[in-house]
Amino acid sequence: MRMMLKVTVPTVEGNKALKDGSMEKFIGHSLSELKPEAAYFTVEKGQRTAYLFVDMKDSSDMPYYGERFFLAFNAALDFVPVMNAEELKKGLPKAMAGVA
Repeated sequence: MRMMLKVTVPTVEGNKALKDGSMEKFIGHSLSELKPEAAYFTVEKGQRTAYLFVDMKDSSDMPYYGERFFLAFNAALDFVPVMNAEELKKGLPKAMAGVA
């Protein structure tokens, strides 16, 4: 299932990791290992935030994707199931079949 992993890094931990150079290395390594379909980086509510779109085979994969961010940055995480346009097109007829 395609999932959006939202990673929010607290300012103090993010500043420390940025200053000591570990953030760049960690992000590079994580993107290489997790192989997200897309990755976007922004600021949300004043904190560094990343959106990673990954193909998660099973809910038991959540620790594989998330724990690294908890441990590295004391990050807050959200896992949100998402669809692309093709998947939405496939799902809409199923939704309409259930509508009277």
